[in-house]
Amino acid sequence: MANYRTSRSSGGGGGGGGGAPMLRGFGFTVRLLASAITVAICFFFAISFFFTSHSHSPHFQTNFGFSGGSYGIGSIRRSVLALKSDPLKPRLDQIRKQADDHRSLVLAYASYARKLKLENSKLVRVFADLSRNYTDLINKPSYRALFEIDSLSIDESVLRQFEKEVKERIKATRQMISEAKESFDNQLKIQKLKDTIFAVNEQLTKAKKQGAFSSLIAAKSIPKSLHCLAMRLMEERIAHPEKYTDEGKPIPPELEDPKLFHYAIFSDNVLAASVVVNSATKNAKEPWKHVFHVVTDKMNLGAMQVMFKLKDYNGAHIEVKAVEDYKFLNSSYVPVLRQLESANLQKFYFENTLENATKDTTNMKFRNPKYLSILNHLRFYLPEMYPKLHRILFLDDDIVVQKDLTGLWEIDMDGKVNGAVETCFGSFHRYAQYMNFSHPLIKQKFNPKACAWAYGMNFFDLDAWRREKCTEEYHYWQNLNENRTLWKLGTLPPGLITYYSTTKPLDKSWHVLGLGYNPSISMDEIRNAAVVHFNGNMKPWLDIAMNQFKPLWSKYVDYDLEFVQACNFGV
Repeated sequence: MANYRTSRSSGGGGGGGGGAPMLRGFGFTVRLLASAITVAICFFFAISFFFTSHSHSPHFQTNFGFSGGSYGIGSIRRSVLALKSDPLKPRLDQIRKQADDHRSLVLAYASYARKLKLENSKLVRVFADLSRNYTDLINKPSYRALFEIDSLSIDESVLRQFEKEVKERIKATRQMISEAKESFDNQLKIQKLKDTIFAVNEQLTKAKKQGAFSSLIAAKSIPKSLHCLAMRLMEERIAHPEKYTDEGKPIPPELEDPKLFHYAIFSDNVLAASVVVNSATKNAKEPWKHVFHVVTDKMNLGAMQVMFKLKDYNGAHIEVKAVEDYKFLNSSYVPVLRQLESANLQKFYFENTLENATKDTTNMKFRNPKYLSILNHLRFYLPEMYPKLHRILFLDDDIVVQKDLTGLWEIDMDGKVNGAVETCFGSFHRYAQYMNFSHPLIKQKFNPKACAWAYGMNFFDLDAWRREKCTEEYHYWQNLNENRTLWKLGTLPPGLITYYSTTKPLDKSWHVLGLGYNPSISMDEIRNAAVVHFNGNMKPWLDIAMNQFKPLWSKYVDYDLEFVQACNFGV
C-alpha cells in the first residue's frame, strides 16, 4: 500500500509537476473574490440599516441588529429606495394638483357670482363651501404627513384614501358646475357686455367733454385776421384823428328822429358789426331812412369809428359810441357791474382751481366772462340809452339781414314790449330748461311749460317798456341771482323773466336760427328768412364755420377795403 502511494506520487510528479501549483493559486483567488463580495454586501446592508434607524428613531441607536420590531426586511427595502425618490411621490403630486385646480375653479365661479349679484345666493355659498372642502381635506392631520418636506416614505394606504376623497370632491364640483354652467355663462356674457358698454360710454363722455372744450376754445378765440383788422384800423385812427372823430360836432338830428327806423347793435367785433349794417342797408328799400346805433367798448371804439367812416352805406346814418359814454351805466345802478366787482364772482370766472372745475359741458360755456359783459346786458337799458325813441330793433352781431325789415314797424304790438320769434317745440326750449324751478321764487312766479323765444332779432316798443318798468324788473331779478341760484347766467334767462307775459310772438320767417350749430336747416327756410342767425359756436368768421352757410355771411364783407385785404381774410 505504501509502495502504491509512493509510486502514484512519483508518477504524478513526473508527468505534471508544474500543474498542481497553478490549481492551488486559482482556487485561492476565487475564495478571495467571494469573501470580498460577501463583506461588501454585509457592509451595504449595515449602512442601510444604520441610516434608516437614525432617520426614523427619536434617538440615535447604536444597535445595528434586526431586532427592532418595525424594521423588517420590507421596511429596509422601502428605505433604501427612498434614498433616491419615492415612486408614490408623482402620484401624490398629481392628486394634489387636481385638488388645487378644482379649488381654484370653484373660487373663480364664486367670485363671478358675487360680481354678478345673482338672485340665487345659495349658489355662491355652495361654491365657497366646495373650495373650503378642498382646503380642509389637505389640512387633515391624517393627510398632513403626506406633504411634509422631510418625509422620505409615503404610506400607500393613506395615499389611496386621500385619492378617494379628492375624487369624490372633484365629482361633486364638476356636477355643480355642470348644473349651473348654462345660466352662469349667459350671465357672464351679459355682464361682460355691460362692462364693455360702460367703458365705451365713459370714453365717449370724455371725448365729448374734450370736443366741447376744444370747440369753445375755437369759438371764443379771436382769429389772427380779425385781430389784425382791428389793429390796422386803430393805427389809421391814431394817424388821422381829425378824419374820424365826432367830438365837438353837433349831434345829427336823424340819430334822435323817432320817425326813422332805428337799430341797436352792441359788439366788440368790427367785421361782424360791419356785416350787419352792410346787409341791412343793401336789402333796405330806403336805406337813408335807417339809423344804426353801434355801441362798443373803449378799446375797439377807434377801430369801429374808422370802419364806419370808410364808406357811406347807401346813405344810412350810423352812430358809433362806447359804453363808457353812457354815464348812468355804473356799478351803483347796474347790478351786473356791481356783481362783477364781487370777489366770489371773480373767483368763479378767473381762478383756475380744482374746486371751480366744470364737470359737464353744458356748464362749461357759462363760465365764459362774456355772460357778465356789460355789452351783453346793454339790451336791458334801451329806453334810457335812447330816450327820444319809441321803437327800436335790436340785432346781434352774428346775424345777416336778407330782406327789408321796415315791415316790423308796421306790426301791432298789442301793448307788448318785446316782439320775438318763439323757439319752443314739443318739450324743448321751455322755461324749465333755462331757470331753476326748484327755487320757490321761480316756481311761484313762472310756468315751467311757457314757451321760450330767441334773442338776436328783437323788436322793442320802448313806450310799453317804460310803462311796464321792465328795467326795474330786470334789476330786481338780477340782484336776486347774484349767487347764481335762479339761472346759470347769460342774458336769455333774465330776458325770459323780464318780458314774461309781455312778449308778442313774431312769424318764424322773420328770424331763422341755428346756422352756427345745426347743419340740417333747409335752404328754402333760409332763403325765405328776413334775418338768419349764426347762433352757436361755428361763427361765420371762424375756420370752424359750416361751409354751406358761410357764403350767406361772407358776401357782405367788404373785401375791396385795403385794411381787409391787408389782413388776409381767406374766404
